[in-house]
Amino acid sequence: MLFCKFERMMAWRYLRAKRKEGFISVITGFAFTGIALGVATLIIVMSVMNGFKSELLSRILGLNGHIMLVSTPGYPFTDYDSATASLEKLEGVKIAIPMIEKQILISTGNVAEGAMVRGFNKEDLLKKEVLRAGLKNVNIEAFEDDYVILGERLADKLGVIVGDEITLISPNGKVTAFGTVPRMKSYVVLGTFNVGMYEYDSNFVFMPLAAAQKFFGLYGAATQIDVTLENGDQLKEMRRAIEDSVGLDAYVYDWKQSNAAFFNAIDVERNVMFLILTLIILVAAFNIITGLIMLVKDKGRDIAVLRTMGATKSMVMRIFMLDGAYIGCVGTLIGLILGVVFCVNIEHIRHFLEMLSGRDLFSAEIYFLSKLPAEIDWKEVSMVTIVSLLLSFLATVYPAYRAAKYDPVEALRYE
Repeated sequence: MLFCKFERMMAWRYLRAKRKEGFISVITGFAFTGIALGVATLIIVMSVMNGFKSELLSRILGLNGHIMLVSTPGYPFTDYDSATASLEKLEGVKIAIPMIEKQILISTGNVAEGAMVRGFNKEDLLKKEVLRAGLKNVNIEAFEDDYVILGERLADKLGVIVGDEITLISPNGKVTAFGTVPRMKSYVVLGTFNVGMYEYDSNFVFMPLAAAQKFFGLYGAATQIDVTLENGDQLKEMRRAIEDSVGLDAYVYDWKQSNAAFFNAIDVERNVMFLILTLIILVAAFNIITGLIMLVKDKGRDIAVLRTMGATKSMVMRIFMLDGAYIGCVGTLIGLILGVVFCVNIEHIRHFLEMLSGRDLFSAEIYFLSKLPAEIDWKEVSMVTIVSLLLSFLATVYPAYRAAKYDPVEALRYE
């Protein structure tokens, strides 16, 4: 056996400090607490970053396709029905949805807000699972003619409810004998939606495709086609196939291009946070070194007695390595439990802290999402655990080596 019963017993006795060794016990406690907090913090932060990225991705892909075909300026898609049918025949394509997307100004009473209008058929709207789940008290069968659906936060900013009228103003006006006049038309609010992402809930308006075509003067045409894939991992291959099929008739973008800077920033921040928070565990490991060195100096006479009784250098070394291993293993285990429990209950904890402080700790305007996400990646949790145990083990080597090198004759002479 690597560690015999005698070595385990001695290591456990040395960890239970007596009154005169209270200072050593305090240092050991700091090392133990530091490792637990470091592991817990690292797990929590990494899980929140994973959840943040995953939630944003699911919301973005829930409202937008993996690949977008955008018409060239002045040449909208006039034969979009056959184009979408051809796209949906490609192996790997789940749905293809024609739509019109334009910027507008919304006016109601004394309030005006800029927004993005998106026009598509109600059948296509229901194909978007995230959007369908986010509809609030909407009679989707009435989604036609002069009815629109607003983002919930946009409706709050405008101060409108279901049944109210709003006026849409397009900057792309129509040419008259008196010059260019902005397009204006009143619509009735059919309902609201909330997809849990601030950017969409506060800026988007959905209207029937036919109504959008009429309002923007794009009769029988669409400005883009959103393509959702069966498997997002096949993005490159599917984009290449779609580009070959449409030729130069449209610009082809994918979601990574549209959100590249944003997701790259998240990945960089996530990696930097991992390195920074690992330093907490490293500091705790140095505390283990300090505590064990002081323990070795305090137990000098005991080490000498053990050596004279027949204990070998390797046995003494293993005793003090076990002391450090106990601190590292128990601290890591408690940190692991704390981190996982915190991640599982993170929303309840957030609400509790907000209630205590009276402040909004996770503002949707800043973080884009309406709730704090956390997604535990067990591979990352395992990596954090291994790193913590490895640093704890390495921290025991030097103090244990110092203990093994103790000269029993010298130690007893000065006692």
